[in-house]
Amino acid sequence: MRTLDDSTATLTPLEKRVINGLQAGFPVCARPFAEAAKQIGTDEQTLIDTIEGLMNRNIATRFGPLFDIEKIGGIFCLCVISTPPDDWQETADYLNGLPEVAHNYLRDHEFNLWFVLATETEEQLAEILSTIENQTGFPVLALPKEKEYFIGLKFELQS
Repeated sequence: MRTLDDSTATLTPLEKRVINGLQAGFPVCARPFAEAAKQIGTDEQTLIDTIEGLMNRNIATRFGPLFDIEKIGGIFCLCVISTPPDDWQETADYLNGLPEVAHNYLRDHEFNLWFVLATETEEQLAEILSTIENQTGFPVLALPKEKEYFIGLKFELQS
């Protein structure tokens, strides 16, 4: 959750290849960065340095696996908060620091800050919702999933 200024929005051709190449998956092997680097057309250390650079510049905000927590017994829940326009960044930063928050995004709506929680149990979900409300001072509207759809979203950056 941030706006990009000109310095962070400029991507090198390698950064674009890394972003495009890693959206579809990451190798599971003894040297995954070396294998991914080979597929992208670079070397292992350059790939690691490029990912770190994207993270440091907040171009990428997360690098790691995504698990379908429901398949292992957990719970996902879409949630929304209505924050004053001047307070959304502080609230988004707080949410980004919670391990239960998969991601969040700003929308142009009364309920402007949307996020996804992943917990192991219903009790943990209730606890983290209460904690978020207490810490932010904003009520959280929980929108549990009724039906699942698979979209397979990928953002392809042009070279």
